[in-house]
Amino acid sequence: MKTEGRNAVFELLKTDKPIDKILLEKNSGGSLGRIFAEARKKEVRVQFVDKKVLDRESAEGRHQGVIAFSSDYEYATVDEVIEANSHDGLIILCDGIEDVHNLGSIIRVAECVGANGVVIPSNNSASVTEAVIRVSSGAANHIKVAKVTSINRAIDILKDAGFWIYALEADGKCIYETELSGNIALVIGGEDSGVRRLTREKCDFTVSIPLKGKVNSLNASVALGIAAYEVLRRR
Repeated sequence: MKTEGRNAVFELLKTDKPIDKILLEKNSGGSLGRIFAEARKKEVRVQFVDKKVLDRESAEGRHQGVIAFSSDYEYATVDEVIEANSHDGLIILCDGIEDVHNLGSIIRVAECVGANGVVIPSNNSASVTEAVIRVSSGAANHIKVAKVTSINRAIDILKDAGFWIYALEADGKCIYETELSGNIALVIGGEDSGVRRLTREKCDFTVSIPLKGKVNSLNASVALGIAAYEVLRRR
């Protein structure tokens, strides 16, 4: 797997994940200098190359002068996500988030708010790719992400573990008027379809974020950010 971008590579270096090598643009300094220093400290092989080499290796042309090569992303299990924090847990479930930029932003929000982890389905969903890691600014390397065959089955497991399940939907009860306590799982739906009907029926509550403008919905990662930080504020 390739990790591109200064923040994403630096965050990768702060983990225990094995890194095969790092390509750094020649005659670079600034934040690339701290990446080189961290790589030397961790005894990671660094190669200085011309920008055209990085351009050729880059998937999206946004390498910012650095690309790290490591093993493929390792997903966690739902049980491992649950065990990541045993008190006042918070888990994010993505029900059909297909856009890699949204998934990357959701993972970044989840890590920043201190969530246990993120659960994504194996079908009809973006996976954790190089682009997702870059968009998450490396947060995907610091938080557990579980990939499951069924979000509904994951909800059953979470309920058995003592989690209350909240679907984020436009017609739910205002989140600011809803009790938010104990172990909580927030379900965020797809960009166009929202939370699927059968998944929503398995949730304990449906909550919404008040909208005062003319647009009838928020971006998925923005909605999650508002809801997740409301949970954090209550705590």
